[in-house]
Amino acid sequence: MNLLPDARIAETFAITLPAPDDFEGWRNEARQLLAAAVPPERVVWQEPSEPQDLFAQNSTPPTSDPAAPPPRVSRAFLSLAKAAILHSDPLRFNLLYRLLWRLQAQPWLLEDAADSDVRRINDLSRTVRRDIHKMRAFVRFREVREADGSEHFVAWFEPSHHILRASAAFFVGRFASMRWSILTPAGSLYWDGQALHEGPPARREDAPEGDPAEQLWKSYYASIFNPARLKIGAMLKEMPRRYWKNMPETALIHGMIAGAQAREAAMVDAGAFTAGPLPESLAALADTIAECRRCPIGCNGTRAVTGEGPQGAPLMLVGEQPGDLEEELGRPFVGPAGQLLRAHLTDAGIDATAARVTNAVKHFKFVSKVMRGGGKHRLHQSPTAKEIDMCRWWLDAERALVRPWLVLALGASAARGMLGRTVSVQKERGIWQQLEDGSELMITTHPSYLLRLDDMARAGEETRFAQDLRAVAARLAELAG
Repeated sequence: MNLLPDARIAETFAITLPAPDDFEGWRNEARQLLAAAVPPERVVWQEPSEPQDLFAQNSTPPTSDPAAPPPRVSRAFLSLAKAAILHSDPLRFNLLYRLLWRLQAQPWLLEDAADSDVRRINDLSRTVRRDIHKMRAFVRFREVREADGSEHFVAWFEPSHHILRASAAFFVGRFASMRWSILTPAGSLYWDGQALHEGPPARREDAPEGDPAEQLWKSYYASIFNPARLKIGAMLKEMPRRYWKNMPETALIHGMIAGAQAREAAMVDAGAFTAGPLPESLAALADTIAECRRCPIGCNGTRAVTGEGPQGAPLMLVGEQPGDLEEELGRPFVGPAGQLLRAHLTDAGIDATAARVTNAVKHFKFVSKVMRGGGKHRLHQSPTAKEIDMCRWWLDAERALVRPWLVLALGASAARGMLGRTVSVQKERGIWQQLEDGSELMITTHPSYLLRLDDMARAGEETRFAQDLRAVAARLAELAG
């Protein structure tokens, strides 16, 4: 019994592609449908493994109109479509044909970021490219010895999308001299050193568990781990846990994370520096800092910029390092970021002239850039963790002479200079922390960060920055009163 009229059956076309990643097959079918003026709603696209649509006609579309203009398609659409068709979304073929159909009347459609179809194809394409990147990064080959003694390297991977064949050229180019196989639940690839062969789906048990080289690789991985640069959130974003089971080095991660803080402290202690007895005054400290050449920043030809403000100041403001203008004038926080900081201090009721203003690093780190009209411009470069740690003695000595009640660390570099560890500003900002000398520390953003934001984002961040400064003013008043 027919559930739809015969006319409905005759007007609907079912297209089944030979393979789920067959872009050329999809393009050929789409061209015929477009030339025959078959709209998207009359086409049912099906994966090779899907059951046939009972109400669709499995036949060739109507004869194309010779007078019909040739299909119009941009390189941008082709690039997006080639990636999006590898996605596992069963509706991707419908989406691509619908966009192709709409592009004939709206050639600039892809520039409309608010269009739902445009957003969707960009999302699919981006997800597929990320999956390809993960496959390239996380495939781990293990050596298998054949009966004749020859080497064969086998890897197991579980892609989220139909990316196996699209990734083949990368592995052939990278490992052309090896004999290797990549096994996945959707299919397999085998490179014999001369030609690439495709095989059937595989199981995890078909891949080897380990080889003698893995211990060497683990030792290398552990040796390059830097606890001072550990950012767990960023690591999990780039290396999601679902890939860990196929990567031998991930067995070490939990232990390395657990011991990261202790190792970081040991690294700082190993590089600890003392310049001798504590100088008797801030002026004497400034003279000593000017002679420091312990790190590359101190040897780059710039002059040291020490702090500014009275000894005995109740508040000490710590930034990252002097900038171009600060180095020229020999004073901290006189550039745009300093002007913004002083304006916010005034709004919060804090007398900037009564505070000690300084930086975690005392020299200006920069890279020279040749300008179009000639000449050079010095561009700021952030100091490394090691360079900040080398300058900690100077910062601690300055704080010991000033003896502030409160310290406000502006940004991650300043926070590291105060605490000797990597700090997440957004997680620790606005919280008072007790320092070993009895003073209190608060962490907030650096004003230069506010200057880099667009208007909308800057408004919100400036509000938070102002709240932090008001909290500092309130705490100063509380301690004074």
